[in-house]
Amino acid sequence: MPRFSVIVPAYKVQAYLHECLESVLGQSYPDLELIAVDDCSPDACGAIIDEFAARDPRVQALHLPENVGLGRARNAALEHATGDYLVFLDSDDTLTPDALRAIADRLKETAEPDVLVYDYARTYWSGEAVRNQFAGQLTEEGPAPFRLDDRPGLLRVLMVVWNKAYRREFVEREGFTFPPGYYEDTPWTYPVLMSAESIATLDRVCVHYRQRRHGSILGTSSRKHFDIFDQYDRVFAHIDARPELAHWRPVLFRRMTDHFSTVFLKRGRLPRGSRAEFLRKARVHYRRYRAPGAPVRPRTRLRHTLVGLGAHRTYRLLSLASRSRRPALRRCAALLRAVRAAALQLHYRVQLRLPLRCDRAVFSSYWGRGHGCNPGALEAAFRSHAPHITTAWIADPEHHHTIPAATHRLRPGTAAYWTALARSKYLVNNVNFDRRLVKRRGQIMIQTQHGTPLKHMGLDLQDRPAAARGTDFAELLRSADKWDYCLSANRHSTLVWERVFPSSFTTLEYGMPRNDVFQQATSADVSRLRDSLGIPQGTVAVLYAPTYRDYRRTQRRTLDLERVLRRLGPRFVVLTRAHHSYEAPLAQAAGGRLIDVSDHPSVESLCLASDALVTDYSSLMFDYAGLDRPIVVHADDWETYEACRGTYFDLRAFPPGAVARSEDELIDIFASGHWRGSRSAQLRAAFRDRFCPYDDGQAAERVVRRVVLGESAGLPPFVPVADRHPVPSATAARPTAALTTVPAPGGPVPVTENL
Repeated sequence: MPRFSVIVPAYKVQAYLHECLESVLGQSYPDLELIAVDDCSPDACGAIIDEFAARDPRVQALHLPENVGLGRARNAALEHATGDYLVFLDSDDTLTPDALRAIADRLKETAEPDVLVYDYARTYWSGEAVRNQFAGQLTEEGPAPFRLDDRPGLLRVLMVVWNKAYRREFVEREGFTFPPGYYEDTPWTYPVLMSAESIATLDRVCVHYRQRRHGSILGTSSRKHFDIFDQYDRVFAHIDARPELAHWRPVLFRRMTDHFSTVFLKRGRLPRGSRAEFLRKARVHYRRYRAPGAPVRPRTRLRHTLVGLGAHRTYRLLSLASRSRRPALRRCAALLRAVRAAALQLHYRVQLRLPLRCDRAVFSSYWGRGHGCNPGALEAAFRSHAPHITTAWIADPEHHHTIPAATHRLRPGTAAYWTALARSKYLVNNVNFDRRLVKRRGQIMIQTQHGTPLKHMGLDLQDRPAAARGTDFAELLRSADKWDYCLSANRHSTLVWERVFPSSFTTLEYGMPRNDVFQQATSADVSRLRDSLGIPQGTVAVLYAPTYRDYRRTQRRTLDLERVLRRLGPRFVVLTRAHHSYEAPLAQAAGGRLIDVSDHPSVESLCLASDALVTDYSSLMFDYAGLDRPIVVHADDWETYEACRGTYFDLRAFPPGAVARSEDELIDIFASGHWRGSRSAQLRAAFRDRFCPYDDGQAAERVVRRVVLGESAGLPPFVPVADRHPVPSATAARPTAALTTVPAPGGPVPVTENL
């Protein structure tokens, strides 16, 4: 008896069926049977299923003599299922890697519940993946298993069959089957959840729900959408037969009305001339099953009222009025924005004619984000070494809490913002200021940059259209012409900046100010930072910080961090840091060992708190090398990255530590201890000598003394790399212990350290 029976009905999905079936058979948890149902499909679905059945004995191929629809095709598979749990998957969707293993582990943890609800993400043709917006309902915190009465919020998660695993004995005992027609999931999911004695949740994306551009059944115009009325009749009949479920009637009534309204409003679903009939039938059901008591949001209350009245013409008139009002409101808003922008620019022009304030400096970083990076370190140095300069920081309001109390806060686009840009003598940024900024005589602009360049920058992107993506290179050079000084961490950076931004700035090869803290922090600082992040004592904290793929529209995580942690065991914790260009986190929390730190204001603090860095091609590796802590490069797509973005040297030939070309190699590097072995230390030393010659803790002071105080001689001398003593990691002083983990399937994975 297998652990899982995975049921996949197929009809006219030949383009997606291979990927679907492979996602099941390729699971790391192999204890399954796959029941693939050919619903008399006119394309090659039947042949594809037979091919999979011939090569893998876990596949059962069912061929139906006639097309019976999705629900009855699933029923046919249920008659052959022998697994402990039933898992349904639509034939154009896929299971995510290791999904069944995660489901099996959660089932065991929660004492074999009747139903386990897991998460999904919508995937689009563009490669974008968007997680379910109600994922918060799937939290694993609190008692488990539970009943639906304990967690009614689960009903907000999409009511489909394929985001749940069902104990087969429970399904057979209750006699659950699928009805014919559209919306067949409705009379399955509601009764199942309401009848289940035990439910558990898994806060993990287990299904990729494909959003097809064309061909979706529910997106086609058909009278079959009228089947929705029969399906809700079946749901309420189930409740009527079980008095103990009567308290769910108000909730179901509200959701039924929402559902009717959605189908009615979706363009293209109802055939021409049938909309009034649909609304009349909706009114009949509204009156038949009306059960007040469930709260209705104000914005949907009118929709419910119109469904209850069956007011087809009124509904259409309100819809048309709403659609016609929106353009008028948009035009009015655009006019107001234009008037405000003109007034601000007039204000700016006036300020440009007023005297320059030589005791003022304005700072910003990353297009209005919080206090940090090189400008943040310089702002602190201004206050320490040039206290006669009043400093201000430009940031969006949500980042103002990161700005020191002694620093003025400026909001982008305000009158105070334009005043500061017009009249401050010193302008400091790690990107470019607003292109409308007019560089005045006497103003000094410091471009700090934000790292050592591995990837192509500036004019070198002209032959990289996938990465440049509409960059205005003429505007880029006009901005560079405003720079007076450009900071550099090393000779490599100096040569790149002066070539790709060919302007008349002066390069200050003083090191990166943001890295000064690595030489100034103490072990007490490290302990305090680890405590604030919730890193358990005695664990190895790995900072995972991949770089931005500007040739892709969305972030795609190439590492299954949950699997990595399972393989490495409880001694490891991963801090995940998404690039600032992305909004979504890299992962959800996993039992306290997977900590999302994407919103943390200081990446330098995260470096100090960690024991090792895992990255791909992020410039953070050049900074981290100054800490003299282990670095592991995960270069699984180097050829693609190099071809699309372009790089200045082959990182694999001159790495800062061990190089992993796959997830299994990465796991083995940590499990075997090579991440902090002697060869990794040798590679890191050579890398540090080349790229961190000036990061000795005094870079910011040198910049202030040179630019603000006018000292060209007598600057703090550079401390040789061999004489520096950066603060050690929390685990560096502890005795080395063997780190045990589960061996990789098929034996040990070869370690790649670029030997």
